[in-house]
Amino acid sequence: MSRLLIYTDRGDILLDTENAVRISNELALAGIGFRRWATQASTAASTEEILHAYDSDIKQVMQAHKFSSVDVISMSQSSEKIREKFLSEHIHSDDEVRFFIDGSGLFCLHIDDKVYQILCTQGDFISVPANTKHWFDMGSCPNFKCIRFFENEAGWVAQYTDDDIAKRFPLLDDLVAVAA
Repeated sequence: MSRLLIYTDRGDILLDTENAVRISNELALAGIGFRRWATQASTAASTEEILHAYDSDIKQVMQAHKFSSVDVISMSQSSEKIREKFLSEHIHSDDEVRFFIDGSGLFCLHIDDKVYQILCTQGDFISVPANTKHWFDMGSCPNFKCIRFFENEAGWVAQYTDDDIAKRFPLLDDLVAVAA
């Protein structure tokens, strides 16, 4: 189940909701796109099958955002090295747009004096504008499959802010443990 937590940048919780409409509305106020897509492919589908199943949605997103390429990423093994590089606050010069086909991941956005944590799960589409300060946690045992969109793969290179804010907020494993 998708979940949105909004904190002050000091860590006080302002909102905790699993309501998809409320999540979308709250994120829209912060300039973040979020919506649910109907799941159209088996979670075991190949990259080609996934791209074919979502072809019309992909074309709409690529045209609306002027993306030049798309791929499918699948993480299903523990890799602290990969996880660690996303846990520090950073920006990208391109939008970061993802559609979760399977599994989950935690996007943490630092916007003004708030931190938005979005637990994305199967069927979630999220669009984070370029230069939005954020970090991402795939958990200690990554398990997700996403369609990723790119204007230019070089634009997706992380530019770290050197702010330690990410260390002051819960990670994916913490949120999942509390919800269980």
